[in-house]
Amino acid sequence: MSGVNKVILVGHLGKDPEIRHLEGNTSVATFTLATSESYTNKQGQRVEQTEWHNIVAWRGLADIAAKYLQKGKQVYVEGKIRSRSYDDKDGNKRYVTEIIAENMTLLGKKEGENSPASTAAGQQRQDELSSIHNSVNDDLPF
Repeated sequence: MSGVNKVILVGHLGKDPEIRHLEGNTSVATFTLATSESYTNKQGQRVEQTEWHNIVAWRGLADIAAKYLQKGKQVYVEGKIRSRSYDDKDGNKRYVTEIIAENMTLLGKKEGENSPASTAAGQQRQDELSSIHNSVNDDLPF
C-alpha cells in the first residue's frame, strides 16, 4: 500500500512570486507563504506562532501565480511535501523542504472588487485556476 502526501495551507505571501523559464519553456514559480496560529501559554498570554513555507508551482499554475499573486495576498494552496538537498557554493550540503503546489485558490477581496468589471475579472481568474487544476489532475497516472 502506498502512502498519502497531502498538504493544505492557507496563508499570506511573504514576497512576490519569482518566475523562471526552464528548457522547453517550462515555467516554475517560487514564493514563501506564512501560516500563523495562536494559543494561550501557561502564563495566560496570547502567543502567535508563524511558520514559513517554501512553495513551488509548475507550468500553468506557475503562470497563474506570477500573474495574480503578490506579497501580502492570502491564498489557499494544496500540494505535497518534497525534501531535497544540494551543495552550496562552499560545498556544504543543504536541505530544503518545499510544498509542490497542485491547486491554488486566491482568497480575500481585491480593491474595488464590487464593480461588475472586477467581478468578471475574478470569475475569469477562477476559471483559469480551475482549468489549470483539472489539467494537473489529468497528468496523474491513476
